[in-house]
Amino acid sequence: MSKIKRSSWFGREMLLLSAIVLLVEFVRGAMLISFLPIYGEKQLGLTLDIIGIAITAHYLTDTGLKLVIGYLLDRFSVRFVVHTGLLFCLAGVLILGYAPLPLLFIVASAIYGIGISPVWIVCLTKVSEEQRATQMGYLYTLWFIGLGAGPVLCNVLLDWSPAFTFYLLAGLSLLAWLLSLMISNTTARSIEQIPFKAQMVMLKDKLRQMKLLLPGMILQTTGASMLVPILPSFAEKQLGMSSTHYSFILMAGGCCTVLGLVPMGRLSDRLGGKKWFLVAGFSLFAIALYLLTWKPPLWECILLAAVLGVSYAALLPAWNALLASYVPSSGQGLGWGVFSTIEGIGVMVGPVLGGMLATANGELSVIFISAILFGLIGLFYLWFPFRAFEGERQGAA
Repeated sequence: MSKIKRSSWFGREMLLLSAIVLLVEFVRGAMLISFLPIYGEKQLGLTLDIIGIAITAHYLTDTGLKLVIGYLLDRFSVRFVVHTGLLFCLAGVLILGYAPLPLLFIVASAIYGIGISPVWIVCLTKVSEEQRATQMGYLYTLWFIGLGAGPVLCNVLLDWSPAFTFYLLAGLSLLAWLLSLMISNTTARSIEQIPFKAQMVMLKDKLRQMKLLLPGMILQTTGASMLVPILPSFAEKQLGMSSTHYSFILMAGGCCTVLGLVPMGRLSDRLGGKKWFLVAGFSLFAIALYLLTWKPPLWECILLAAVLGVSYAALLPAWNALLASYVPSSGQGLGWGVFSTIEGIGVMVGPVLGGMLATANGELSVIFISAILFGLIGLFYLWFPFRAFEGERQGAA
């Protein structure tokens, strides 16, 4: 693959990628957090277990394609991979709007996952080494904005016109697909191809080294993703809220998360106590979820959402610091890839489990079980032998 010349951060290519990322993540947030659960249940008459399976199908194809994206980029042009992926994205959105049959709804969600997958990997190939931190920070900011604004706006619009909401998401997907035609085929770095057998040996070694982290990694993503298919229904049926009220809840949680990330990260670095930030973050998360099962009024729900946001802001920097301290500099790509794959297990299992539990026992049971899981994770990190872990990591490195 060819190399791009050093250029300014706000060059044409990065601005184009920024626009595509913002559009893609806006639609993804709207689809997964709001449109699929609300539109699927109210307009298409689907049950929560089917919606949960559909969300899992999305994550399954998204994760699965990431495993072979290097192979695809080595054999096809960047523009072709992204353009084809976003065409799948558009097709998935269009089918989801007219998919009253459960199997078709699930397949459409899986197709949508195929389309989403290549975008971030291609972004990594476009980032220059000289400006990596700045460019990635900017892209992650767009990711947060899109993923947060999508469901908030979608909830408000669904109260007004479900049909307009669907056409808006389809139109934005079409715009992202058209913009992808202007992507160049140049990259700032190539993706290293490692033989499959060698990857399996390295994977086995990494799993052995990080065995103490596995329970917490899987449980926390399972507990969080269980909530995705049922939260809108829980807000409406159990808390008596409209989709607009649900948007207020999301805004409170999202804003507190964004505003708290930097201060909590600095505080964690200054105090050097990632253990207690993990314990406190997960414990507060569990308590706030449990209090939601008491069916509080709107203002208390907003307050609890703010607590959830602050809790997430407290634990996320500490969690990333824990992982970063474990991944050796010589194996960054494989190390982070393994972590993402392990966490992806919970993301894929959670929506199905949450949807099935809600269908069988109601949405309240899912909130309660998720709260128990996060409480157990808090206890796990209270027990977690950080000193022994550091010694093991240094020996492995």
